[in-house]
Amino acid sequence: QILAFSRQAERKRQIVQISLIVKEAMKLLRSTLPATIEIKQRIKTHAVVKADPSQIYQVVMNLCTNAYQAMGETGGMLAIELEDVALKAKDIEGHPEMLPGPHVRLAVVDTGQGIDAEVQDRIFDPYFTTKEKSKGTGLGLAVVHGIIKSLGGMITVTSETQKGSRFELYLPVAELAPMEQSVEAHAIPGGSERILFVDDEKLLAQMGQQMLIRLGYQVTALTSSEAALKAFENAPNHFDLVITDMTMPKMTGLDLARQMLVQRPDLPVILCSGMRGNITPDRAAGSGIRELITKPVTMKKLAEAVRRVLE
Repeated sequence: QILAFSRQAERKRQIVQISLIVKEAMKLLRSTLPATIEIKQRIKTHAVVKADPSQIYQVVMNLCTNAYQAMGETGGMLAIELEDVALKAKDIEGHPEMLPGPHVRLAVVDTGQGIDAEVQDRIFDPYFTTKEKSKGTGLGLAVVHGIIKSLGGMITVTSETQKGSRFELYLPVAELAPMEQSVEAHAIPGGSERILFVDDEKLLAQMGQQMLIRLGYQVTALTSSEAALKAFENAPNHFDLVITDMTMPKMTGLDLARQMLVQRPDLPVILCSGMRGNITPDRAAGSGIRELITKPVTMKKLAEAVRRVLE
């Protein structure tokens, strides 16, 4: 938190689909929060923004951690909402860094103890905290505020004591540049090998399967790491390559790869991660992973990684 708050250099920004980052963060939260916390997820947009993915991830994790701590041992409901909104000039009065137009609204809602009205104006100040010394530094919300402001967005909060809080973040939608035509379709390499594709998000598993089939491969797509391990154990030599998501319930992609490599040390494995910070290339290579690629995965990126690994 201190490094993030004090760093002056601008992070490297890119076009990112914010819904993918939110889903990745929610996977981690589901596995770490107690059963007393009910998590609801309402994602109604797949719009893109220009940002550093790790910063967006940090924003989501900070707000959700605060929400959980506000609910404490008694538990409650944590909701994440993502939707498109069109902001008008009157909506952004007092925020000169913002422009009217299409935005993405990310809301984090909890049913916790709420924030006293007299301190709501101070919650984004550096080092201000209402938590015990062992539970907070007062930097989390300051970092969130700084990140959102630097991206040309704004953050608002509404809260009522003993009923909960609602944080709303607004980020401008990025314009996608026209697809470059310099790369001809035949320049994307294909093949005919047998591939096992694993991702617990059904839509992403289907998309990965369709892309690889279009490239000529024989593809088995599964949405469970446990089902994938069972399929592999039943026929260890049936697959020429395994492509797996990193963050999955019950068994991560890294653990899945390790178990498969015990049976077949020569098995080529590609690991996909929504956040590069979850695993480093060195750690992946040390576990026998041939290649680490980050989401979102384009057909060109996937095709080239597959050929590099297989060859």
